[in-house]
Amino acid sequence: MNGLIWFRNDLRTIDNHSLYNACRENEKIIGIYCLDPRHFETTQYGFKKTEKFRTQFLLETVTELQENLAEKNITLLVYYGYPEQLIPEIAAKYQIDTIYIQNEWTQEEVDVENEVRNLIPAVNWKTYYDQFLFHPDDVPFEDWEKIPEVFTEFRKQLEKKIRVRPTVTISAKPISNVIEEKTNIPTLEDLGFDSEASEFKQPNKTAFPFKGGENQAKKRIKDYFWDTKKLAVYKKTRNGLVGKDYSSKLSAWLANGSISARMIYWEVQQFEKKIVKNEDTYWLIFELIWRDYFKYISLKHGNKIFQLNGILQKEYLWNQNTKAFNQWANGTTPEHFVNANMIELQKTGWMSNRGRQNVASYWAKEWEQDWRIGAAYFESMLIDYDVHSNYGNWMYNAGVGNDPRDRKFNIKRQAEMYDSDGKFQKMWLIPELF
Repeated sequence: MNGLIWFRNDLRTIDNHSLYNACRENEKIIGIYCLDPRHFETTQYGFKKTEKFRTQFLLETVTELQENLAEKNITLLVYYGYPEQLIPEIAAKYQIDTIYIQNEWTQEEVDVENEVRNLIPAVNWKTYYDQFLFHPDDVPFEDWEKIPEVFTEFRKQLEKKIRVRPTVTISAKPISNVIEEKTNIPTLEDLGFDSEASEFKQPNKTAFPFKGGENQAKKRIKDYFWDTKKLAVYKKTRNGLVGKDYSSKLSAWLANGSISARMIYWEVQQFEKKIVKNEDTYWLIFELIWRDYFKYISLKHGNKIFQLNGILQKEYLWNQNTKAFNQWANGTTPEHFVNANMIELQKTGWMSNRGRQNVASYWAKEWEQDWRIGAAYFESMLIDYDVHSNYGNWMYNAGVGNDPRDRKFNIKRQAEMYDSDGKFQKMWLIPELF
């Protein structure tokens, strides 16, 4: 039997059920990753769907994945092209019996997958929900419709009733599994970025000075958990704005699946056993549950998460003003705190959680601009973009999602609370000081 693992947002060799089962069930296996040209096109709003920051992080991740798979005698073929063209060709060439994939359910991914499936009807498919902390088969709801609309209720039910599954380890295949075909991982220029964009370097003051890849994710955990023990003060520091250690920063590796939520959870359990168990350590798990929650909300509501009226189907009068967007995106609004965060995003592809909430509230609640434009801009710019968390949080902040209180942030008050000395604002608004 011959198996093909089609990697998408599960770019790791550890705790990957598609890979794990493909290895167990097939004599020969290969992997494939497609950099889909559609992901690098210009959106209806006039900016790239995926900007250089996340693209670079993705290329680093795929490079490490290819190397780590090679150590297990598994070849990863990497292409810049359409999956519906490439995968049928590879399936035919290597006489593939079964394709293994992580389950994705948002529309763009489903459309592409369906097209591939229709072109190779004789091939078997095996799919796995592998991006959750709490597996969908374990949650205490008869169907997706029963998922609570309020996070606290969801969290309490899951914490009370189910356990996190153990991780799985993948063994190496024999050397005979390696195929002769080799592919080169594209560069930024190959993907349509100009030479200026392809030569960018992160400024020294970035809060996210990290590279992509499974090994890098493990390195970050070692540093944040075990070397500096910053996990022990996670909740106290998570609303910081300056420096790499004010939060775990694991979201970027989680987003493209170069680490699993389960791996982080079990590492936290070890830390609690060996170092300390406190409110801070729990809070990292709490954030993983939030991440799960937005995935379950997207499973429940489908395409409503992309619609103007959101999952509440609540009507507001939204505007689409190009001048307003340019001011917001370029950090030239009347609010310095908003501007500093937006310039940080523009220069680094990163923004703190505190910053994200404030700039989203300002865009949607203060200026009453179409929240989907803000969400699409975050999709373009953020290194740690995740479709479910991004659109879930934007709906939440825009008043059409899961916030039962429909809050509006007081930007000046937020700046006083979280940047009282103005260090963060000066860093990005007066760069010559840093």
